[in-house]
Amino acid sequence: MTGTQQFTLSGTALPKDVAGMLDEICEHFVEHSDVQRNENQVLLRSEIGSAGIRAEGDRLLIELACPTAETLQLTRTMLAEHLFYFAGDDPFELNWSDPPPQTRLANLQEAIVVSVEDVTPRMRRVKVACADVSPYIDGDMHVRLLVPPRGRPPVWPGIRADGRLAWPEGEDALLARVYTIRAVDVERRELWIDILQHPAPGVRTPGADFARDALPGDKVALLGPGGGGHPRAQSIFLAGDETALPAIARIAAEAEPGTRLRAIIEVEDEAEEQPLPSQGSLEVRWLHRARYPAGATTVLADEAMAAIGSLDAETFIWAACEKKELRSIRSFLKARQPDRKAKYLAWYWWRGRDSDSLR
Repeated sequence: MTGTQQFTLSGTALPKDVAGMLDEICEHFVEHSDVQRNENQVLLRSEIGSAGIRAEGDRLLIELACPTAETLQLTRTMLAEHLFYFAGDDPFELNWSDPPPQTRLANLQEAIVVSVEDVTPRMRRVKVACADVSPYIDGDMHVRLLVPPRGRPPVWPGIRADGRLAWPEGEDALLARVYTIRAVDVERRELWIDILQHPAPGVRTPGADFARDALPGDKVALLGPGGGGHPRAQSIFLAGDETALPAIARIAAEAEPGTRLRAIIEVEDEAEEQPLPSQGSLEVRWLHRARYPAGATTVLADEAMAAIGSLDAETFIWAACEKKELRSIRSFLKARQPDRKAKYLAWYWWRGRDSDSLR
């Protein structure tokens, strides 16, 4: 974090398994923050603030410190959402020294669909316009896209007493999905969001359905950005499937001249390959799932690990794909270079869950 920390907030969490919760926190946030752990204490540091989390008996004591009131509230909500997610179905309670302000979310911005087009047979691009694109130009690349029910005025989320988002329910319930900002058109004040169309008969795919049916003039909202920024390195290795392709394409497009990029990308077939313009030197190897043997589910991870084995220590490693494949890559990398800092590893979907969980 940079600057003087002026705004603080304390909280108390009551998880079923205190040690297990600390383990979950460390495993997840290591890809997004500077994580320091000393037995029963964890310190998370990022550009927008810090979170100290200490186990004491059956509870976790939380201390947040941020440079502004806005970043303090964003940090509270981010941490609360994650802690309840880690708790799953187990009983969990979270209380704060000061209640959240009952104001509009600081990082929520309304937008309007301006156009929709097919990039490939299975990738559809939705372009939206908003008043201020500056938050999306640099830094984190992902947003949570909020879509209200067609024909109803939108009701956007607020904040619950425990810090989590308070989502509208019933007829006002929103579709909420996380997507990569594929590109920012500053002059037009537009954002491009590429959404994969899932050929899964009988399986709910609300995000893909929205992209298929979206019309110019439709109202949406953007919550964020967050969830991973641009790698800053002279040499970058990228690995991912089509859920990660928008992020890979943006990284390539915004790489500095002279950057050397190598990418392994898994898609369904040749028709799903995309041009990846870049000012850097880009070498791409496409993997086609349609040619895999029946039941093959680890090809991308296997190819990525083979390539990582030949990389030097200065190469930034970026990988995003299915959860089990990502875990294999993470374990391989940890065994090879346990202290490596130049990396970003994230799972974007989970095989065995319905396509509703896909990007």
